[in-house]
Amino acid sequence: MKLPTLSSDPVAALSRIGMAVGDYLTPTIRLGVTGLSRSGKTVFITGLVRSLSGACPQPPFKNVDRIAGFRAYLEPQPDDDIPRFAYEEHLAALSSDPPVWPESTRKISQLRLTLEWPAQDAIRGAFGLTQRLHIDIVDYPGEWLIDLGLLGRSFEEWSAEALFTAESRGLELYAKDFLAFLARSDIAGPLDEQVAIEGAKIYTDYISRARRADSSRAALGPGRFLLPGDLEGSPQLTFFPARKAAVEATTARRGPTTGDLLARRFEKYKQNVVQPFFEKHFSRLDRQIVLIDTLSALNGGGEALANLEQGLDGVMRAFRPGANSWLSFLLARRIDRIVFAATKADHIHHTSHDRLEAILEKAVSRASQRASSAGAGLRCIALAALRATEDVDRRAGDSTYHCIRGVPIAGEKVDSRLFDGTRAAVVFPGDLPADPLDAFEPSKATPESYRFVRFRPPLLKDNGGEAGKDDSRNIWPHIGLQRAFAFLFEDQLP
Repeated sequence: MKLPTLSSDPVAALSRIGMAVGDYLTPTIRLGVTGLSRSGKTVFITGLVRSLSGACPQPPFKNVDRIAGFRAYLEPQPDDDIPRFAYEEHLAALSSDPPVWPESTRKISQLRLTLEWPAQDAIRGAFGLTQRLHIDIVDYPGEWLIDLGLLGRSFEEWSAEALFTAESRGLELYAKDFLAFLARSDIAGPLDEQVAIEGAKIYTDYISRARRADSSRAALGPGRFLLPGDLEGSPQLTFFPARKAAVEATTARRGPTTGDLLARRFEKYKQNVVQPFFEKHFSRLDRQIVLIDTLSALNGGGEALANLEQGLDGVMRAFRPGANSWLSFLLARRIDRIVFAATKADHIHHTSHDRLEAILEKAVSRASQRASSAGAGLRCIALAALRATEDVDRRAGDSTYHCIRGVPIAGEKVDSRLFDGTRAAVVFPGDLPADPLDAFEPSKATPESYRFVRFRPPLLKDNGGEAGKDDSRNIWPHIGLQRAFAFLFEDQLP
């Protein structure tokens, strides 16, 4: 701990010393925020910070509403080597007229949010002291989370699973060029780096196109093939899965082979890319929220939802859940609370929110069993960090249709109507099944069952928090943000 500079004024000196010691003793929770395939993590972080620190949320955050004198504010982040989450820029984009969704972040970033309230115990309360909690929000791409599943696996094991997936139903169209390349290439032959470069390019094209076409394929990787960042062009990204027979032939052959090169670069990728992220960032997390665009998977039918379930099962390989006790802290830091959030809940009527959560719970059931057995708390929540629609009901004869109203993004189309991004529309998205298992049945859940439309952000108005003005103009509308916050941090509040 860096000691404060002493002052000739003893009162001021003691005050600074007290502040320094208080900051050192302030508990810190590191919250990991990640998402799969355009799931809205940027808006989640912006909405969480804005709701707590600068706006009147709706519904109110009951956890903090009852604490007299509560406040929340941003502080300089403690890790100088991590880029700061561009909160102000994202808030400006959402608050503009017309509002726009902020650009997705494609690298790790961080933000420190501090919660503060008057001390609740009699002794500290008598001296007017406060209690604080630092929440260090760590935003990172979902692709990096998927990569953690590579740790502890061999090149042969990864290759077998990757090729099994590439040959599975629904991926033939995207994987055919790569599989054809694999069939004509001599992986067990003399080392040829051009084969590695060409194969990695074709493999990357396959997983990129598959993910763009089907969001339920979000677990396809390696992640840095899709988000290379400063690794663009690096030899560490020039490998691809190989057939078992080719790997075995490589082992038996004298002299270096292309297969040897692929296996070596796979190990280098784990050593130089995946392991540092795990050690420096992921292993230091206390809580985690994983944002999932479940509705897009539903839009693809039962098969797409089954693909999402398979991908989420792989996500949980990255977690080492368990209760944070003093002993577990000494032995190994563990994530002890995990939220899986089905985002864009405002794209359906509120009567379907419970059903959306039930479908997500089914999709993560295998992962949930592992987390629960290890002592981690886990919850599935329907979430819209910034609500862009409102619920409306429409009657047609004896039937009532649960609809939503908002401003569809320019280019969205429903039946024959094309939207220009300026006019509001009422859309019937369809009713989610009462039995979540029906959503996984291709015969019962087809792409034609739902009509999910992308909406423009709502027009936000801010009175600057001035007393006496209409509070309804200072609202950050959301769905489920309060529940996510409560589950993740309720044990840290008075």
